Amino acid sequence: MRILIIEDEVTLNKMLAEGLKEFGYQSDVVETLKDGEYYLDIRNYDLVLMDWMLPDGNSVDIIGDIKSNTPKTVVVVLSARDDNESEIEALRAGADDYIRKPFDFDVLIARIEARLRFGGSNIIEIEDLTINPEEEKITYKENEIELKGKPFEVLTHLARHRDQIVSKEQLLDAIWEEPELVTPNVIEVAINQIRQKMDKPLGITTIETVRRRGYRFCFPKEIN
Repeated sequence: MRILIIEDEVTLNKMLAEGLKEFGYQSDVVETLKDGEYYLDIRNYDLVLMDWMLPDGNSVDIIGDIKSNTPKTVVVVLSARDDNESEIEALRAGADDYIRKPFDFDVLIARIEARLRFGGSNIIEIEDLTINPEEEKITYKENEIELKGKPFEVLTHLARHRDQIVSKEQLLDAIWEEPELVTPNVIEVAINQIRQKMDKPLGITTIETVRRRGYRFCFPKEIN
């Protein structure tokens, strides 16, 4: 599970990131709306945990875009505002939960767990192909495909952005924890494994190379 933390209070965002890590969550931390929107554009998140007021705007203003682009992403607003009107405003904007500051971390974790449990499935279904990120499982016409690790994550990311061309740099930023420490050829290795372990045996094409630009998820597309 990956969580995006949008919080400009450095002590708090550090505490949240470290605490979530202890519970097995991966998290990215940003301090502005602009940076939050950048990460939302390049990565897939199960949950966004965001402060109401940020240096460059009101986080509630971007909830509609988050829900429009990734309806299954859970949005939790953290706020020092303790009036009912603010909570109603956030919930009506599309937030899944509203937590007042200061809060107990154990209560926060319990509410995050509850929201992720009932927030809906992130399973991708396209015709006879099913990609289940939660179980790292792929099935095609009831046949299970053995594709794990980074190749699975690359396939999943491209499938979630199937109407877009995704560059190597975007894939590195979205999937690798420290993209600056790896070379772009790891993407080529992952794509090759997808084609060898999945496309060729099944007689399908899931990913096409767009020269000099990157890759695009193109299933369904039959191999002639």
